[in-house]
Amino acid sequence: MPRNCIRETSPKENEIFLWKMDPPNKERRSPENGPSSARPCCSSLKMFLVALSFAYFAKALSGSYMKSTITQLERRFDIPSYLIGVIDGSFEIGNLLVIAFVSYFGAKLHRPKIIAIGCLLMSLGTFLIALPHFIIGRYKFETSIRSSVNSSSNLSPCPVSSGVPATAPSTTAGPSSGCEHESRLSMWIYVFLGNILRGIGETPVQPLGISYIDDHALEENAAFYIGCVQTISVIGPVFGYLLGSVCAKIYVDIGFVNMESISITPGDARWVGAWWLGYLIAGFITLLSAVPFWFLPKSLPLPERRLAKYSPEQTSFIKDSPLLEHKYQADEPTNFLEMAKDFLPTLRSLLGNPVYFLYLCVTIIQFNSLIGMVTYKPKYIEQHYGQSASKANFLMGVINIPAVALGMFSGGVIMKKFKLSIMGAAKFALGTSLLGYFLSLFFFAMGCENASVAGITRSYNGTESLYKEDKYLLASCNAICDCPRTNWDPVCGENGLTYISPCLAGCRTSHGSGMDTVFEQCSCVAVGNHTASAGQCNNRDSCHRVFPYFLALSVITSFIISLGGTPGYMLLIRCIRPQLKSLALGFHTLTTRTLAGIPAPIYFGAIIDTTCLKWGHKKCGGRGACRIYNTTAYRIAYLGLTLGLRTASFFLCFLGLVVLRRHIQRQERNTLANGGTGAVAGELQALRKEENNSCNSEQCPRTADYDPERETRL
Repeated sequence: MPRNCIRETSPKENEIFLWKMDPPNKERRSPENGPSSARPCCSSLKMFLVALSFAYFAKALSGSYMKSTITQLERRFDIPSYLIGVIDGSFEIGNLLVIAFVSYFGAKLHRPKIIAIGCLLMSLGTFLIALPHFIIGRYKFETSIRSSVNSSSNLSPCPVSSGVPATAPSTTAGPSSGCEHESRLSMWIYVFLGNILRGIGETPVQPLGISYIDDHALEENAAFYIGCVQTISVIGPVFGYLLGSVCAKIYVDIGFVNMESISITPGDARWVGAWWLGYLIAGFITLLSAVPFWFLPKSLPLPERRLAKYSPEQTSFIKDSPLLEHKYQADEPTNFLEMAKDFLPTLRSLLGNPVYFLYLCVTIIQFNSLIGMVTYKPKYIEQHYGQSASKANFLMGVINIPAVALGMFSGGVIMKKFKLSIMGAAKFALGTSLLGYFLSLFFFAMGCENASVAGITRSYNGTESLYKEDKYLLASCNAICDCPRTNWDPVCGENGLTYISPCLAGCRTSHGSGMDTVFEQCSCVAVGNHTASAGQCNNRDSCHRVFPYFLALSVITSFIISLGGTPGYMLLIRCIRPQLKSLALGFHTLTTRTLAGIPAPIYFGAIIDTTCLKWGHKKCGGRGACRIYNTTAYRIAYLGLTLGLRTASFFLCFLGLVVLRRHIQRQERNTLANGGTGAVAGELQALRKEENNSCNSEQCPRTADYDPERETRL
């Protein structure tokens, strides 16, 4: 039956009501003795904050480590970038399978224990990713000559027609063993499945953890607490990328091969680091993060300062209002059948909120840009600026990620210090995003020339630009050599030009072994002693000059854009009704990961693949990983796609700002029209009207008189 008036209550009756609202803590709050200290509540909340921060750290560490190993996985499993995008997106597929139900049903169950189960699944998935290393054979990189460690002389790099058998063992006979077994089952499938399991396990951490904090923290501290947790989640990638940097320096089969026989360095396009080692470490850390949640309660008593904010009239209304009953009675028994029946109407009510819907559309587009950019940024640094995978990961960890963490933390502090309203938070987030966008346009000016590779980017005389493959690999200087065109075994000539292999450089003899191999009598090297050394030439001086400016601008833009992260996240939380908080967070995560997290790495990788100039080849046939890219085309495709998506999102941002302003103005007019002289009166009138509507129509979701500012305060 609708309640059309607010019952007057005495202070004594209010105290009895507050005591009844916290049955698990009767010994600490009684009508006779009055309220006791809320220190145990605060202590439990702080314990939950520490546990959730560690879980955020663990999941962020393993997630960033996955992104730091994309080039290692490409080379180890000989797969193109778009397939790496499929593997990376499999994490979001795992989220997609369960996140809507975990967010909705999990909010009504024991949230800390559900988070603990998720951490266990994440750990298991991380261990599964490392499994292929222990069941696959030793890594064999492609090379055109057979190295002899115990001898100072090697086979001729340039066989004539009658000498084809001399090179056959190193290029065809050896790798062909075990091809049938490998063709039946690709080892990257284990990485794919492990990442799906990681995604399933990560599902409850964010929506249930954030809603738990917002339900039990003081209102003025909620934004600060969430900002702290989000900051820890950004510190995790610092250690993830640093771990990736350390593991990328270690050879994949360390301890099982003689390192003196390895003729490649970490800067070589064929190098594969100990990618599996980091996954074992990350899995163990994630396993530890599950432990604290088993000892945390299902719900906490409401902080007394939060209850003290309500007047006697408000207290009586809260007692009688079913709207806020869910907020403060987390321990009430639940019926799964009733919850399931209420799911679709509740979701319809959520999507009927225009502010939430526009926010959802904006973040989907911006997350496409962000995820694609972050996934391939280490690879962009490697390919465009000629850095090793280890150095690229190190720079991401110690320079770029800390700037993001500082920006997110500063955004939470600014919101707390200036007490930004929901409109202020929206304007602040939009302003920082626009400023970061305009600064990012300068990345286009920080170009770098292509590496000089004979037959691909330069002609053999070093004067003409080509950007072609295969057609120009043969020249008069190497015509007498029967050279395989598929091998990538680069050597650097004395003329500063890189050749795809010693054979294509026309080299007749060689001496030394491993990285100390020197090739002589190279007919295509027309200067000096006609010699060439193993590895690519490192003579891109302009790249080294512009690279520090790229890093500096990257730090600045990352900090500015991340400033709006916490205010934007609080906008998401405050623009919906309290009882829809977990569902709103879960559905937001579901849609952004489905429409951004899954497709973005795939189409970013597919577009990057179009800029490849030289592909490697699998030992059993077929195209493998890319060895060298057209850096100009790579820059335009990577930056153009990233900034183009952000450009499109700003149109919806401005529309959402207009809708939010009109909605707030309409609610203010309604408050004045109803005769409210204060914020509390307006809130109570709006809540009573919403309650009456819900009582008149039990099947309809309560969406009338929706007020973001009211929901922020209550």
